[in-house]
Amino acid sequence: MKKRILIVDDDPNILDYLEALFKDNGYDAYTARDAKEGLKMAMEHKPDLVTLDIEMPGDWGPRFYRQMIQEKSLKNVPVIVISGLSGNVHAIPKAIASIKKPFDREKLLGIVKDAIG
Repeated sequence: MKKRILIVDDDPNILDYLEALFKDNGYDAYTARDAKEGLKMAMEHKPDLVTLDIEMPGDWGPRFYRQMIQEKSLKNVPVIVISGLSGNVHAIPKAIASIKKPFDREKLLGIVKDAIG
């Protein structure tokens, strides 16, 4: 069974790019344009990993993360922060990685492979 990755970002270009990148590398990928949709998708698809933008309309990434880890089935899902904000490494201290946009695709894939295979 393929590993599932949920991509939460408000930028449609990033969503499309990451979805294609992950699918091309053998993962199932799902996208959400905001925190509310992201939480719904996480509950539905039970991802093996989440990539998360910090600054989005409505609820920001950290609030999504706090809500996600309150769900027993999601609390141990690894998160990679992908954001254009400086200092994003501090936004979600338990994230397995924090990458600044624009990012290196090979570096990101390496982190994903190390985390979930």
